[in-house]
Amino acid sequence: MGSELCFLTATELARRIRARDVSVTDVVQAHLAQIERVNPKVNAIVTLTAERALAEARAKDAALARGEAAGPLFGLPVAHKDLVPTKGIRTTFGSPIYRDYIPEQDALLVERLRAAGAVTIGKTNTPEFGAGSQTFNEVFGRTLNPYDLTKTCGGSSGGAAVALACGMVPIADGSDTGGSLRNPASFCNVVGLRGAVGRVPPWPTDTAWATLHVPGPMARTVADVALMLSAMAGPDRRSPIAIADPGDRFRAPLGRDFKGVRIAWSRDLGGLPVDRRVTKVLDAQRATLEGLGCHVEDGQPDFAEARQIFQVLRALNFATRYGPLLAKHRHQMKDTVIWNTEEGLKLTAREIGEVDVQRTRLYHRVREFMERHEFLLLPAAQVPPFDVTQPYVTEIDGVHLPTYIDWMRVCSDITVTGLPAISVPAGFTDDGLPVGLQIVGRHQDEWGVLQLAHAFEQATGFGRRRPPLAA
Repeated sequence: MGSELCFLTATELARRIRARDVSVTDVVQAHLAQIERVNPKVNAIVTLTAERALAEARAKDAALARGEAAGPLFGLPVAHKDLVPTKGIRTTFGSPIYRDYIPEQDALLVERLRAAGAVTIGKTNTPEFGAGSQTFNEVFGRTLNPYDLTKTCGGSSGGAAVALACGMVPIADGSDTGGSLRNPASFCNVVGLRGAVGRVPPWPTDTAWATLHVPGPMARTVADVALMLSAMAGPDRRSPIAIADPGDRFRAPLGRDFKGVRIAWSRDLGGLPVDRRVTKVLDAQRATLEGLGCHVEDGQPDFAEARQIFQVLRALNFATRYGPLLAKHRHQMKDTVIWNTEEGLKLTAREIGEVDVQRTRLYHRVREFMERHEFLLLPAAQVPPFDVTQPYVTEIDGVHLPTYIDWMRVCSDITVTGLPAISVPAGFTDDGLPVGLQIVGRHQDEWGVLQLAHAFEQATGFGRRRPPLAA
């Protein structure tokens, strides 16, 4: 029964709890047992709050007996990314500087998940300060891909993706700047949604107007991601960029007829290097979209300035957030964080202003393209999972990549448009490594993205394949 509980969808698990077919205590105990059995093999959950979770589960069972169950996530175990402040629970940001840091407040998304009835079970691993799509740090070490323990799980929400793939939690939060929800979802055969800027308001933050970094949901199915988003989304006065729409709209049925819907299909976003193994898997799925009734045609907007925009805005963000740390703790920071921070410190006002103009031009080029195509489909990662001892990808199909983030451009180029994007399981390479399809929607149209991802998921079923070590 315990193993079965660990691989139920979050939607079904929540239903069974509300119907009192299973207790919250049973659910939490089953997931704790799965963590004990599987986590030592993959190192996904780095701080475990077992006693606290069990006490909370018993309290929820008592509330359920009184008829007081509340919230769409009632009784569901959740793990929070180790970049997310959690009151009274160690939060390291993957950095030796914060090895023993215990926040005095929860992040807004933690508040909302708890208010929706979820039970915090622990924290998931992340690279130092979330820098890079490869999950390793000096505090907790590497997180391994459950489909091949010699490969990376991606990142920076890598611990979350692995915990989901292995049945250690039914839902997990993450965050995304250049692909950190989409990349690990692709590498671990789960679902990760980067919503529109402000859909899940960021708080606490010292840069409340920033538009690259967004918190978001991860799960094993699209419906579960939508359920989680319904609890995470909505306005908050602490966030000046929060979207005013309430989140409960994401709990509606996801079914939709896609007959005649125009989709742009891009194998490489206009010339980016993409590993042939990824292309082979995704090419086979074009027919799936056509089978759903979609009108699929090759094409993509002109993303010529996207790399420069992302590099400058990311560097500016690093300088703002980590410049003061660099002055005091340089010896405790990894080389890529140092480089990215120093790149930001070198920026001039003219460079920053030019990028604002370039981003505006890019947005309108993409907007006009998306008025003719409801969705843009492309790879969620340019390579399959790679050697876990390799910090980042330096070359794809003979093309040299100049920085540690250039191999992530199928995600980071989308980031700067502000459009919602999801990674959904799309198949496996010949050697059994997961590949994700990235679905990009129109401005603030997460609902459409979720609907198409759900239809694709139902037509293919790739997400039902589990890593053998977790079964």
